[in-house]
Amino acid sequence: MGKVDVNGTEAPPLWQWLTDSARGVLGTRGIKWNFTKFLIGRDGRVLRRFAPSVKPEKIAASIEALL
Repeated sequence: MGKVDVNGTEAPPLWQWLTDSARGVLGTRGIKWNFTKFLIGRDGRVLRRFAPSVKPEKIAASIEALL
């Protein structure tokens, strides 16, 4: 584990895939701040992106619906 760039051409493939699959506010790709969250389905598709300000307990229903 280590610090990585999550935006731009130096971003690892995982982050490039996440930001391509689920856009942010106004369709932006970039991650603005720590704690941006991505919900990934059992089939490996990115289903939703949550802003850093969204508390984990607010996404619990979205996670539970997939179980």
